Amino acid sequence: MEVIYQYAWIIPVLPLLGAMLVGLGLISLNQVTNRLRQLNAVVIISLMGAAMGLSIALLWSQYQGHEPYLHTFEWAAAGNFHLTMGYTIDNLTAMMLVVVTTVAFLVMIYTDGYMAHDPGYVRFYAYLSLFGSSMLGLVVSPNLVQIYIFWELVGMCSYLLVGFWYDRKAAADACQKAFVTNRVGDFGLLLGILGLFWATGSFDFTIMGDRLGELVETGSISNFLAILFAILVFLGPVAKSAQFPLHVWLPDAMEGPTPISALIHAATMVAAGVFLIARMYPVFEHVPAAMNVIAFTGAFTAFLGATIAITQNDIKKGLAYSTISQLGYMVMAMGVGAYSAGIFHLMTHAYFKAMLFLGSGSVIHGMEAVVGHDPVLAQDMRLMGGLRKYMPATGFTFLIGCLAISGIPPFAGFWSKDEILGAAFAANPLLWFIGWVTAGITAFYMFRMYFSTFEGKFRGNDEKIKTMLKDAAAAKLGLELQPNFGPGAMKKGELESHGHGHHSSSPHESPWTMTLPLLVLAIPSMLIGLVGTPYANYFEQ
Repeated sequence: MEVIYQYAWIIPVLPLLGAMLVGLGLISLNQVTNRLRQLNAVVIISLMGAAMGLSIALLWSQYQGHEPYLHTFEWAAAGNFHLTMGYTIDNLTAMMLVVVTTVAFLVMIYTDGYMAHDPGYVRFYAYLSLFGSSMLGLVVSPNLVQIYIFWELVGMCSYLLVGFWYDRKAAADACQKAFVTNRVGDFGLLLGILGLFWATGSFDFTIMGDRLGELVETGSISNFLAILFAILVFLGPVAKSAQFPLHVWLPDAMEGPTPISALIHAATMVAAGVFLIARMYPVFEHVPAAMNVIAFTGAFTAFLGATIAITQNDIKKGLAYSTISQLGYMVMAMGVGAYSAGIFHLMTHAYFKAMLFLGSGSVIHGMEAVVGHDPVLAQDMRLMGGLRKYMPATGFTFLIGCLAISGIPPFAGFWSKDEILGAAFAANPLLWFIGWVTAGITAFYMFRMYFSTFEGKFRGNDEKIKTMLKDAAAAKLGLELQPNFGPGAMKKGELESHGHGHHSSSPHESPWTMTLPLLVLAIPSMLIGLVGTPYANYFEQ
């Protein structure tokens, strides 16, 4: 088994290699590369698949009780300052590696169906692969400096992906908003890292935590400074994991293609913030005031996201606010010291939220057959209804996702939310009450979403509703809406070339490359919670 640990550095390198090969192809032999689209996709998907295989092997080995593994080398030295780089594999890393690689792998398969008609198909795969690589690099980082490097890379990739259709004003604005909001949090994180280094002389998590604890006890550093440093570091996760008040970028990031929503908002980018709080736990546990700030920020965000989600008519925006709310739960868990419960919810949420986002993409794909490539109409739940008859696989998996996120036993979300609420109750009944109310609201807005999309009669051909929505959108933008030839859209003139200038009157199920990942993700959404049941908690181990 030792061999996999020695070569664990390959995990983030494989997707990076894929991104580099395809990227170089696009720069040097653009037309040839774009013509070989499926070949590029196969290369990138198989490299991510290989990384996934290695990650699963590592997780199995950690589960069997293998010692945590650390490999470092000196990166820079000046006088008695030494900066090391390398990688570490422990339980947290192994679990995160598996979550990131499995979700990324399924999203990449799904992308083939969703982006089939998009001229930027190959570029999209290159970005996806680079994004996966940055996130995996972040997960294996053994110290704060290396985390910060990959942290910024993840931010850059999200900028590229959210603004993928840069010719649409909304997408261009959204990626700038995401980038700027994240820079605000990252500046706080940088100040926090420098402050902690000044105080403790180390970038290593455990050393930092122990030294900070000693310094506060002996009074060498004031309690106020310790709290300030901890909260500055927490600003990074506040932006990445979309906590109030830096949550504003996440709903707008829905302008990117749906596979990206699934990847950014389920398993990777937003999880990075929660992951960093978990990694920095040795530091935070010595600063109770900072823990309280973290807990209440999370609780407030959970409630805020859930209440806004009730009002959304755009299916992806509703899911985006739902993500903000669930991330609030995880951050609250970290704040009350329920470290493993927060990470457990991160894992279960990654699977069912990725499935819900991919399901919403499948719905949009089906709706585009009826209403054309108009994002205002294709994503509005007021035009849907009765889709379960036309899209059985999508409807079935979406229902499972709703049950899982609402915390209905024995689905995944029940076990992880239950642990968080239990820990919150022990720490502070007020936090428990906020979390409990939020759980009820979650069930309400998720089933509102399910019923208005999949049950009842199909409203997609109702001209009155269409006109109303178009007028409202035009009034909001103050201009005439242009037909859209971007997202998974057909090329201009493609509809006419099919021999009919009109759309079909009913939606259709998506191709197998899109439904297969949905069905695969349905399995962990139903079963993965069982690894963390209170009476046989394999996850805690």
